[in-house]
Parts: sequence; C-alpha cells; structure tokens
Amino acid sequence: MALVPKMLQVLGEELAVVWSDGAESYLPLTTVRRLCPCAGCSGERDLLGRLAKPPGKPLTRESFQAVSTVPVGGYAVQIFWADGHSDGLFPYVKLREWAEHPPDLPPVSAFPLLPVR
Repeated sequence: MALVPKMLQVLGEELAVVWSDGAESYLPLTTVRRLCPCAGCSGERDLLGRLAKPPGKPLTRESFQAVSTVPVGGYAVQIFWADGHSDGLFPYVKLREWAEHPPDLPPVSAFPLLPVR
C-alpha cells in the first residue's frame, strides 16, 4: 500500500499530515520551505551530474507562510506560499522522511526584507 496522506493541512506554523497508516506528522513550515525541491531553490543537475543552482533569493516572513496546498496526482503536494512562490512539488515520501528524520538545517536568523522597527 502506498503511503499517502488521509489529511494534510496547514496548522499555524506547521504542515500537519495524517498518513494512511495512522501516523501523524507535524513539519515546521520553515523547514518545508527551506527544503523546496524546485530547480530555482535546490538547483538542477546537467547531463554530467553537475549541480547548477541560481543565487538564493532573500526570504521574508511571507516566505514561510503557506496560503494553500493542492495535491498533485497521488504522490505529492504543491504548496502556495504568501511570497508568491509555488514551483516546488513536495513528494509524500519526502515529507514522511523529513518528519521521521528531521534534516539538520541551520536556524533562520534574519528576514532581510523586513523593515527595522
């Protein structure tokens, strides 16, 4: 049986998933966004396996706010972010993997496009 979400929704600052096997996962939206698999965020490999990655775009608070989600086939979810980004397709298998073995990412320390108060 393929592992698919029975329910997937944004709850506050987390992506909550109830899986077909009954397990529940809560992934921080900051982690999900920083692991965006699209070519613009993660880069893409050429025929020789070399990674081509564009310069990183500055992230703002809106970069970590999910506006909506749409299932893609039976294998992934597309997340629409408040900053307009929506290119990444997040495979269910990766979401489950990240929930069970959280990736080691450095903390996000600043949001450079926010006004200083």
